[in-house]
Amino acid sequence: MRECSRLSRRAVLGLTAAALPVSMTTPASAAESTVIGGEQLARAGVQVRGASGLPEKLTARSWLIADCASGEVLASFHAHRRLAPASTLKMLFADTVLSKFDRAERYTVKDSDVADVPFGSSLVGIKPGITYTVEQLWQGVFLRSGNDAVHVLAHMNGGIAKTVAEMQAKARDLQALDTQVVSPDGFDHPGQISSAYDLTLFARHGLKDADFRGYCGTRTADFPAGGKKTFQIQNTDRLLTGAWGLKSYDGLIGVKNGYTSHAGNTFTGAATRGGRTLLVTVMHPATGSNAVYEQTAALLDWGFGRGRSAQPVGVLVEPLSEGGAEASPPPAAGKGAPAAAGATGAGAGGPSTGRLVEGAAGTALLLAAAGAWAVRRRRRAVAAAGTVEAPELPEAAEGDAEPGSRHLR
Repeated sequence: MRECSRLSRRAVLGLTAAALPVSMTTPASAAESTVIGGEQLARAGVQVRGASGLPEKLTARSWLIADCASGEVLASFHAHRRLAPASTLKMLFADTVLSKFDRAERYTVKDSDVADVPFGSSLVGIKPGITYTVEQLWQGVFLRSGNDAVHVLAHMNGGIAKTVAEMQAKARDLQALDTQVVSPDGFDHPGQISSAYDLTLFARHGLKDADFRGYCGTRTADFPAGGKKTFQIQNTDRLLTGAWGLKSYDGLIGVKNGYTSHAGNTFTGAATRGGRTLLVTVMHPATGSNAVYEQTAALLDWGFGRGRSAQPVGVLVEPLSEGGAEASPPPAAGKGAPAAAGATGAGAGGPSTGRLVEGAAGTALLLAAAGAWAVRRRRRAVAAAGTVEAPELPEAAEGDAEPGSRHLR
């Protein structure tokens, strides 16, 4: 796979730092906002230039397609809409923790390492007392989306709180400012949100790492069951393996899927054809469990076909630690700052597409929004009798929970 290269600092600066008005419920002096990746990504509706023929049946609440090498965003729909990420947040977990441990390192799991795994989680089958290699733990994360494997690695990293703080810091470095991390596994928690733009940043950054690429592209692996016994685990990415009525996508190299009964389906996929690698993120389609893969495949087909003529509508910015240009907050609204078209507040399906700048005022605004979001989530949770996460398999299969079910592995 051709590695994702870096855009020039001038190109990044040219596509960023457009002003957005703050919410009408917040005084202009309390918070300012800016758009990461370009002003057009904050606009409502489909964003595309210079190309036609986008797939007609795209029901996702948010999606984005980008060229991995250049970082150019070829088309998008509500790229910065903040939504529950489900297990696609595990890409950020890997971006943060993967390089800290040698893959051959061995670790014997303790009861306390898995005691805080949320009820209803997808599991790979970690058992206290068994010794695993770091490589096996990461296979559990990527292939089976195992929250138990995530929690073991997080405890190896110094604990859940430390890992969450490091993930949030990593998100800031990647300039993924739509993302708020509450737990490292992506399980539904009040206030845990991300966006199609941010998830694509996580994937692009991760694919630069050989281990990340290897794990997310692995189809099957043997996993310890105790003693000399093993059992086979399969990757739950249906476009990678071809399963449950879908064909494997030609050239797919990963990256990560996710599902919970409250968040719905999310997926970030990457594929290479003719030396070109494209990234697609699809969040929360309106239809069934295969829709997230079908819509991803349709966008990839478009990108490798008619999308070749597309002019960029934005850019995936570079990490600050790698020389990425930090977007500066624009002047406050009413002081000569132009407002981005179509970005005058929250859309019908989610919060504002603006990006909160850092600082106490921005944090206060975010916490207020998260609090309101949490109330709505709790009310829905009572009606649905709890969140259940699944590693993307039909209900009859091991480890699944379709929306509203309580089937656990």
